[in-house]
Amino acid sequence: MNIHKFIMPEIIFGNGAIDQVGNSCLRLGASNVLIVSDQGISEAGWLEAVMKSCEKAGLKYETFIDITVNPKDIEVDKGRDLYLQKECDAVIGIGGGSAIDAAKAIALLATNGGNIHDYEGVDKITHPLPPQVMIPTTAGSGSEVSQFSIILNTEQKKKMTIISKSLIPDIAIIDPETLVTKSAHLTASTGIDVLTHGIESYISLAATPLTDVYARNSIALVANNLRPSVASKLNKEAKTNMAMASLQAGIAFSNAILGAVHAMSHAVGGRYPILHGDVNSILLPHVMEFNLIANPPKFADIAYQLGVKACGMSHMEAGKTAIEFVKQLIHDVGAPTKLSEIDVKKEEIPQMSISALNDACMITNPRDVTVETIEELFRKAW
Repeated sequence: MNIHKFIMPEIIFGNGAIDQVGNSCLRLGASNVLIVSDQGISEAGWLEAVMKSCEKAGLKYETFIDITVNPKDIEVDKGRDLYLQKECDAVIGIGGGSAIDAAKAIALLATNGGNIHDYEGVDKITHPLPPQVMIPTTAGSGSEVSQFSIILNTEQKKKMTIISKSLIPDIAIIDPETLVTKSAHLTASTGIDVLTHGIESYISLAATPLTDVYARNSIALVANNLRPSVASKLNKEAKTNMAMASLQAGIAFSNAILGAVHAMSHAVGGRYPILHGDVNSILLPHVMEFNLIANPPKFADIAYQLGVKACGMSHMEAGKTAIEFVKQLIHDVGAPTKLSEIDVKKEEIPQMSISALNDACMITNPRDVTVETIEELFRKAW
């Protein structure tokens, strides 16, 4: 008999939910919180909303907004130093995946000590983390519900994947209203990341009946809502549905892990300051084509979730229509389709392929890979 583990935070979802952050911290026993974010979130006004909620709840707080795209080990060290210096006792993360991943890494170092490099891999954390409340502002990363933190090793120019149940936040607050300040490009990029999470977790070797429910739902929600969400900042129904898609995909991949798209994407992101979702949009169709033979029935079901009319087709034929749908969606939302478009250098492919092979996400890819097959996929995507 197989044993399945499944874990997720307390979830607060809905318009205006951001107002709950102060009381959420109080319920976790916090009195002095570190709010981790970035400059863009501050300029959009969402950081101020969190600060007001903390003030209303009578909490002391410090802010740390030095996080950049693809959060770096040196930024995590600075945040940890501030947390300890100000004697904080909880962490709030607000922003995209970068801010939330950094917030989790800061919480990790605050109670476990050492260097963030010490925790790369699976289950290296030995001490409990301080209370964590996370608020995503992009329908994208799913980090607010996941056991992942992805941090850039600046010396080695590679993304470190840190995986531990300890990294799952205590409370995730998802407020779809935060999505209205995002550009069409960022909406598209993060939306394709959600689709990648849904598809990779569904075909993962670690998928279970529980994760499948969330993965399938997220795929269908993206298929129906990403285009209108990119088209209009004011389409609240599409924004709410994309926020739900991101949440459900995050729950799925946190428990089922991911695959070759993310392993390869991490390798690219370690060397280039490129949006993670943009890299995924380039790699996803190529990796789907490669993985199709590993699980044709699930690929046929992906086609069904995408809304493709595949009646009378074999599983392989239906799976191919799913890949064509994904290519068309990526084109329609204006996401990049080639690595050369985003200035990735061809000569870096061999080194990136080695990094990808050693990424923790590659373990659950449904089809066996070698350095040579990864190189071939990168070259096709170039």
